[in-house]
Amino acid sequence: MDRVTLAVGGGGASTQSFISDIIFSRLGNPLLRKAADAALIDTSLRTAFTTDSFVVRPEFFPGGDIGKIAICGTVNDLLVSGAIPEYISFGLIIPEGYLLTDLERVIDSMAATCEKAGVQVVCGDTKVVERGALDGLIINTSGIGRTVRDWTDYANISAGDKVIITSDAARHGMSVLLARGELGFDGQIESDCAPLNDVFDAARQYAVTFARDATRGGIAAVLNEIAAMCGVGFLMEDEHIKVRDNVRYLCDMLGFDPLSVANEGLAVIIVKEQDAEKALADIRKTANGADAAIAGTVTADGKVVLKTTIGGKRFIEMPRGELLPRIC
Repeated sequence: MDRVTLAVGGGGASTQSFISDIIFSRLGNPLLRKAADAALIDTSLRTAFTTDSFVVRPEFFPGGDIGKIAICGTVNDLLVSGAIPEYISFGLIIPEGYLLTDLERVIDSMAATCEKAGVQVVCGDTKVVERGALDGLIINTSGIGRTVRDWTDYANISAGDKVIITSDAARHGMSVLLARGELGFDGQIESDCAPLNDVFDAARQYAVTFARDATRGGIAAVLNEIAAMCGVGFLMEDEHIKVRDNVRYLCDMLGFDPLSVANEGLAVIIVKEQDAEKALADIRKTANGADAAIAGTVTADGKVVLKTTIGGKRFIEMPRGELLPRIC
């Protein structure tokens, strides 16, 4: 069999062969191999729980694929909430006729990312839909983590706190857009897709008041969501928000604001002023935080403002519409 058939999702022999040969061989662990209707896990401590769905087109792009994003997105949602990720579930919705080699590539990528992030896949599900019902693979993931901090409370944020941007901006959205091959020119930008365990292991000892990963809508969406929820503002400094030259060039050419473009390996971390420099120094020692910078300050005026490199100021607006569909 070189393509996925409806029988793979039918619950019979083909389903069992798929689970054994494709899933267990790559993601198998004692909890998953029980193949029970639910994984029994220890949740005696306070836990964080998150879920997400992924419909990336194209499914493979420089620096990542839909499988890697599915794990990274769930892991990072737990990390920015103050939890240590431990368990993942995933559901596959596969169109009939999907190439088995592509599916194996996705599962291999998920397995490698799980190992890097220190999480286990403990349960899952597979459905196959009739040919033509979908234009590609869909993955749903849920994650459970052990809560050691609470970085979800907007009330903890106050004027004077510093804003750390952990990496360069807009790389994922521009990578996926370019990989579609619809722009009429060649080029390659590598996505920043990564699990941010190392960044948050470094940040956890400091007075972090809030954190969020800047995926759809980018940095602009995160800052405006925070401002709307708790009434604070931000004064950000353009010179301290890194954007790679090739990414900035493509954004300028296509009319995109890099602050509004999606990321998959960038977090916005708000830290008390007295800890900001120390936290930044440790974050910069990590592989995924080497380009981190203190890029702004929380203000009390409720406005989200960018100080430009030439000394002017402009509002950072909430992105409107779907600028880049199916990027995560």
